[in-house]
Amino acid sequence: MSRYIAQRLVTAAIMALLATAVIFLIANLVPGDPVLAQLGDIAASDPATVAEWRAKWGLDLPLWERYGLFLHGLTQGDLGLSIATRRPVLEDIIQYAPATVELATVAFILSLAVGIPLGIAAAVWRDSWVDSVARGVSLLGVSAPTFWLAFIMLAIFYGGLEWAPGPGRLDPIAFPPEGPTGFFLIDTVWQQDWETFSDAVAHLVLPSIVLAAATVGLITRTTRASMLDSLQQDYVRVSRAKGLREWSVVMRHAFPNALVPVITLGGLAYANLLAGAVMTETVFSWPGLGRYTFRSAAALDFPAIIGITLVVSVTYLLVNLLVDLSYAVLDPRVRR
Repeated sequence: MSRYIAQRLVTAAIMALLATAVIFLIANLVPGDPVLAQLGDIAASDPATVAEWRAKWGLDLPLWERYGLFLHGLTQGDLGLSIATRRPVLEDIIQYAPATVELATVAFILSLAVGIPLGIAAAVWRDSWVDSVARGVSLLGVSAPTFWLAFIMLAIFYGGLEWAPGPGRLDPIAFPPEGPTGFFLIDTVWQQDWETFSDAVAHLVLPSIVLAAATVGLITRTTRASMLDSLQQDYVRVSRAKGLREWSVVMRHAFPNALVPVITLGGLAYANLLAGAVMTETVFSWPGLGRYTFRSAAALDFPAIIGITLVVSVTYLLVNLLVDLSYAVLDPRVRR
């Protein structure tokens, strides 16, 4: 087991190093001139101003030297200085990350709470109306474009029925909780500010549903396929022959053996929710990493783009590492 963990850690470290090279190269080869994006046409026409600006941000150095400086900064926890905000990129990420993590976590929990039971029910009652409903829900969730679903949800539940609050994490007149974590749900509970807590929960409903829609479909389909395979195994027939109740056969024997592919997809789905909330956060004015990424890309803020992409890459690597380690917990064959 120790060797298994060590192998995964070494692989993750190598992949992280390769990711830094790929991310840095792509970010510095994208079309567009950050000088024009930041200085404008008039200031960019002055050669002295352009030279000073390029020297300030290291754009006058060779690419390999800039990459070396980038790696040196990483060893010290420095992701560089944002061109647009004039702040360290790491500080910006720390400021915006709690909103994204909170939204993605709620969406992920919602995906599991809906997708797994729906997939189990579809497998147990195969080819019934329950199965048809489950497949229809999964197809709709996977097929519906995020921006279209977000606008539809806002138009119906906020603009039409007025059941849900408007975009943002809180109402405009509400004050954000002063807490150490930046997660509004945790900070409001810690301060026992239940009014702000209910406001934060209400603002989470629509964006979390939109963000979870595609993930619900994927988890439902994966759970259904994995459960169908488990229910056809010999140990399930033996359990039924022994007279065990159907609920016990499904949940105690078939479901644990069907969890490995579900966990694999679930880990990747959570990483996708963290990295793929750009459209949802933009439509719902959610002050997270998604909106920060969009603004950085529009401004050609390459230090911020590199920093965000690196954080996303490391997140994927960590999630994959945890998924690999979970195999050893669930499957004794991996431990052996």
